Amino acid sequence: MKNRMLVGAVALVSTVALGGCGLIPGSGGSGDEKVTIWLMKNSVTADFLDRFKKSYEEEHPSIELEFKIQEWSGIGPKVLEALGGKDTPDVIEVGNTQVAQYAESGNLRDLTLESMRDLGSEDWLPGLAEPGSIGGVQYGIPWYAANRVVIYNKDLFEAAGIKNPPKTRAQWIADTEELNRDGIQGMYLPGQNWYVLAGFIWDEGGELASDKEGDWQGTLGTPAALKGMDFYSRLQSLGEGPKDADEEKPPQVDVFAEGNVAQIISTPSSAPLIEKKNPELKGKLGYFPIPGKTAKAPGSVFTGGSDLIVPQKADQRSAGYEVIKALAGTKWQEDLARTMNYVPNKPALARVIEGEESTAAMAEGATRGHATPNSPQWAAVEADNPIKPYMTAVLQGGDPATEAKTASDKITALLAGS
Repeated sequence: MKNRMLVGAVALVSTVALGGCGLIPGSGGSGDEKVTIWLMKNSVTADFLDRFKKSYEEEHPSIELEFKIQEWSGIGPKVLEALGGKDTPDVIEVGNTQVAQYAESGNLRDLTLESMRDLGSEDWLPGLAEPGSIGGVQYGIPWYAANRVVIYNKDLFEAAGIKNPPKTRAQWIADTEELNRDGIQGMYLPGQNWYVLAGFIWDEGGELASDKEGDWQGTLGTPAALKGMDFYSRLQSLGEGPKDADEEKPPQVDVFAEGNVAQIISTPSSAPLIEKKNPELKGKLGYFPIPGKTAKAPGSVFTGGSDLIVPQKADQRSAGYEVIKALAGTKWQEDLARTMNYVPNKPALARVIEGEESTAAMAEGATRGHATPNSPQWAAVEADNPIKPYMTAVLQGGDPATEAKTASDKITALLAGS
């Protein structure tokens, strides 16, 4: 499922003013071949699409590009219908964690060879590349990414005598303990921010669920996953985040904007919302990647983003792939990163956003990106989400092992379609 954080992120920087299924006009090719591309609302600006369309059609005179803008709401059934042969487009943008669901239909083109031959797939961000690969077959081509960072109040860090952001978990805890006094919350971390927990679990070598020869099982009760929950508990205690709610209840950006919170964990898109709520914080926000266990690498993060797929029943499968090759290639990846403040699909391309503190921090964290379990049924887990009550139960004093088993059993059942 498309991570909701990206919807907020792109809404702030996108100027697309188009309704669902609207067409993006342009100069138009000769029309010998029309390639139809479904893109999601607010993924890119109209200006970006205009530039791409004009450039691509000039380089490919026989091709006309037709962009149709889709709404995220209800997109799953619509894509599955299209993959089955109903008004099938030639290229579809999908959430990176949705690829497994669509691949299960058997109606996606295998792009493994093309990704290796043309696109340097060995250099892709793992959090985008992995969910696009099902059973060793690359169906989804990574397009762009976004992930969480730590947003901090520079004034509060300075007042606490903290000169540089922490590079390790141990230093992060020590700094947060120093900040968490005299009416200041060291860290505002709601108890049910399960995407953040996932990163801590991955850092320990654990998983939310694992595939045992085709049999998916919830794995919150493994020693590694329990270590991740223990670290979450320690960090969450250094502030007043509610134990029984997520980052939207209340909105954590509103809490941070009050001025007495030193840190939150969010995407950089939260910063403009904070500054709008409290203009006095403008210019006082800093960013750093979620620290790792050692200073050698940042902490693991959930990578949200989009992949591009080609339906097997598309009329212009080869031409559609050529459009993907351009969008996922160096030139347009760099343009997209500059335009949208996204993380490109390869770490090496992040050089184009090095001057943007927030996006640079996000890009550094993305090198340790992961995706949710690559099961076609994972959307059912997120819809019911037994991870959230598990976290609350532990934070309220429940036995971690017992609560983890209850949640893992529920995940197992949901992944089995029960």
